[in-house]
Amino acid sequence: MAEKTDWELKAANLLKAELKRKGVTYAGLVEKLAAIGVVEAEANVRNKLSRGKFTAAWLLQCLNAIEVTELRL
Repeated sequence: MAEKTDWELKAANLLKAELKRKGVTYAGLVEKLAAIGVVEAEANVRNKLSRGKFTAAWLLQCLNAIEVTELRL
């Protein structure tokens, strides 16, 4: 399996941190994504975050779904 790049690791960690900050589990994220019309299985969410491989659009959908309005990089 290929190693995660630094950027993939940063993106995954950023989303994980925001989920933790908001108290949202992967199952909760799936529900919130569904509410905005994004169908995703919990296993897919877990795999995307584990691999660090997802699009910027998906990252923005997740952040929108959990109502993140500000990010500190």
